[in-house]
Amino acid sequence: MRKMFATLALAAALAACGQQSSVMEEIDKQNKAEADATGAVIAEGQKFLVENKAKAGVTTTASGLQYQVVRKGDEKLAPPSAQDTVNVMYEGKLVNGNVFDSAYERGEPIQFEVGGVIPGWTEALQLMHPGSEFQLVLPPEIGYGENGSPPAIPGQSVLIFKVELLGYRTPDGKIVGKF
Repeated sequence: MRKMFATLALAAALAACGQQSSVMEEIDKQNKAEADATGAVIAEGQKFLVENKAKAGVTTTASGLQYQVVRKGDEKLAPPSAQDTVNVMYEGKLVNGNVFDSAYERGEPIQFEVGGVIPGWTEALQLMHPGSEFQLVLPPEIGYGENGSPPAIPGQSVLIFKVELLGYRTPDGKIVGKF
């Protein structure tokens, strides 16, 4: 949406200066650059998904979520449900290695409702027992999708997360694991 307004503002400014012929040329250049960048993100992400899926220990669900169990948690404790509030440490990065968010960098875990985040996280957290650490790879459809989360996450990005489920709190206040 911001790009559309910026393009319209540029077009209006150029038109006001009497440069109507160059308005369309500039818009075409911007559209081509944006399409090229999106195409590169898609190609890089698809290649990563194919290569990651072939790795030993990686499980792929029907939604396209790819996960690998780095450390098993306490299997005597049930995984959280979509209504529970989890306590997690995590790091999120793009396939090019750029870290876009990290609880590790902030030095403290974060709490949120399982059902209140992107679909790939909601699905993955319900597979984890407290104390687990998973490596997640989310295709765009269960991440931030076509729009991304600018400026850090371009549209159509495949996302990689290291996630440690420390524990959770149920809606009735019961604490499971560390909270």
